[in-house]
Amino acid sequence: MNAHHPLRLSSWLLLSLLLLSLSTWADVRPLDVALPGSEPLSLTTHVGVLEDASRGLTLEDVRAGESAARFRYESVSSASFALGFTRSAYWFRLSVENSGDRPVTRLLVVDNPRISLVDAHIPDEQGTYRSWFTGADRPQTGKAYDNRNFVFPLSLPAHSQRVVYLRVESSVGLLVPLQLWSGEAFHAHEREDYMARAGYMGIAVAMILFNLMLFLALRDRLYLLYVVFVLCAASALTIKNGMAPDWTLGGLPLNSNVAYYSGASLALSGMLLFMRGMLQTARLLPRVDRWLLALVALYLVSPLIYAVALPQVSRVAIVVNLLTAFVIMGVGLACALRRQRSAYFFLAAFGLLILGGASTSLRAMGILPTNAFTVDGLQLGSSLEMLLLAFALADRINVMRQEKLQAQASLLLAQEQLVETLQRSERELEQRVAERTEALQVLNSRLETLSLTDALTGLANRRHFDEVLAREWKRALRTGEPLALAVLDVDWFKAYNDHYGHPAGDACLQQIAQTLAATISRSSDLVARYGGEEFLFLAPATGAAGAQSMAQRLVTAVAALNLPHTASPLGHVSISVGVTAMQADAHLPAQALVQRADAALYRAKSLGRNRVECG
Repeated sequence: MNAHHPLRLSSWLLLSLLLLSLSTWADVRPLDVALPGSEPLSLTTHVGVLEDASRGLTLEDVRAGESAARFRYESVSSASFALGFTRSAYWFRLSVENSGDRPVTRLLVVDNPRISLVDAHIPDEQGTYRSWFTGADRPQTGKAYDNRNFVFPLSLPAHSQRVVYLRVESSVGLLVPLQLWSGEAFHAHEREDYMARAGYMGIAVAMILFNLMLFLALRDRLYLLYVVFVLCAASALTIKNGMAPDWTLGGLPLNSNVAYYSGASLALSGMLLFMRGMLQTARLLPRVDRWLLALVALYLVSPLIYAVALPQVSRVAIVVNLLTAFVIMGVGLACALRRQRSAYFFLAAFGLLILGGASTSLRAMGILPTNAFTVDGLQLGSSLEMLLLAFALADRINVMRQEKLQAQASLLLAQEQLVETLQRSERELEQRVAERTEALQVLNSRLETLSLTDALTGLANRRHFDEVLAREWKRALRTGEPLALAVLDVDWFKAYNDHYGHPAGDACLQQIAQTLAATISRSSDLVARYGGEEFLFLAPATGAAGAQSMAQRLVTAVAALNLPHTASPLGHVSISVGVTAMQADAHLPAQALVQRADAALYRAKSLGRNRVECG
C-alpha cells in the first residue's frame, strides 16, 4: 500500500492539472467568422485576458514565452469586461478563422470611448502585424476607423487563421466591451447611433435657445443659470460619448478623461446653482444652502485636481458624484415637503437625470451590467429632464401671468373705488362748496401728512423713506458723496409682545422711536419706521465710520432705557443694527443700499444681537 501511495498521488496531480488546463483553454479554439451576422458578437468568452501589473509587456512578450501561457478565458458570458479602477494594463488575445472560400472583413469594436489607451495589433492578409495606438487620452488621428468608439478592420483570406492582440489601460474605471461586427451591420448601427446622439443635441440646443430667449425677455436670472447648466451637461456628454472635436486643451485631447471628469464637475456645479435659484434654498434651507455653495466651490476647483491626479481620485470622484445626486434629491424632497411649487417639477425632472447618471456611474464601477440603459443612461435621463423641465418653465410663466392679472385686477378695483369716492365728494361739494372747501383743504393736508408719517411712532413711514432714498441717491450720483444707511431691529421683540402684550409692545416701540429721533439729530438725516419693529436712518454725505458711530450711540441709548425684557438673555430691550455706506452707482438701484444694510443686520443678529455690523 505504501509503495503505491506516491504513484496514486502523482496520478491525482496529473488529473487535476489536466482538468485545469481544459477549463483554462476550453475556448482557445479559433472563432469562425466566415458567416456574416446582423447582430454584434460579444467576445467576452472568446478572448483570453492577461493582466500586466507592471504595464511593461510588449507584443513580443505576450505572443511567446511565459506570458503567453498566462492568458485566461471567461467562463460566464457578459457584455463586457468590468475590470474596475485598476492601474494595471490588460492584454486581450482573440483567435479567429475564416473557414469559407472567400476572404472576409470584420470590424473589431471596443465599445467604450472612455478607455485612456487602446493598442491594437491586427494581422494583415499576409499575417504581418499592423499596430494602431489610440485611446481617449490620445489624439483621435490615431484611430484606424473614424468612429466615436475604437474600431479596427480585420481582414481574413479564405481558409485562414489569425490571432489579434489588444492592450488597454485607463486612468478611470476600466470597462472593456468587445464586439465583432460585419461591415454592413455595423454601418447600419452606426447611423442609428449617431442619429440618437444628434437627437439629444437637438433637444439640448433647442432648450438652450428657448431659455436664452426667456432670459432676454423676462430678465430672470434663473433661466440664464439653466442655460449654463444645459450647456455644461451637453458638453460633458459630448466628451463622454467621444464626439468632441479633435482639439487639445492644456496639452490634453478634448476627448480625454480629464476633460470628461472636468466637464461633469462643471455640469454638476451648474445644476447646483440652478437648483438653488429654482428651489430658493437660501430662504427655505439657509444652512443647507451654505453647504451647497461649498459643494459648488469643490466642483469648480476639481478640474485642477483631475489634471494633476485623475488616476488617484477617479474612484473618489465617482462616489462624490453619486453622493451629490442623493443630496440634490434630498434638497428637492425637503423643499417639496415645505410645499414649494417648483420642487415638484424639480423632483420629477431631475430624478430621471440623476437616475440615468447613477446608472452610468455604477456601470463604470462594474456594479451594473453594460446595456443600452447603462451606456446611455445619462443621455436618456438628460433628455427626459429637459422635456419635463419645459413644463416647469411654462408653469413658472403661467404663475407670473396670474400674479400680474391679479395685480391689475386689484389696481382696477382700487381705481373704481377711488372714482366712486371722488364722485361722492363732488356731489357733496356741489351742495356746500363754500363750507366744504376749507374743510377739504384741511383734510387733504392731514391725509398728506398721514401718508408720510407712521401713526404709532410719529416718524416717517416707509413710503416717505422710499421717496427720500430715491432723491438722495440721485443727489449722491451728482455730488459723488457717500450715502450711509442703517437698519435696526428690536431684539427678540416677538417674545416681548408675547410676554408683555401688544399695548406694552407699542409703548416700547414709541420709546425707541423717541430715542432714535433724539440721537440722530442732524437736520439732513432721515429717521423712519420701516415696518414692525424695524427702523432705519439715512445719513447723506456720511461715510461708513460716521454711520457706525451714530449706530453705536443708538445701541447704547436704547440699552440705557433699561426697559425690562425677561425673554432676552440681556434682561432688557436691545437692538441690532446693520450699517452700510457706499458711493451711488448709476448701474445699481437705490435699493442696493437697503439690501447691503439688511445683510449687515442679518450678520449682527447671527453674531449675537445687541451690536452693530457694517456691510
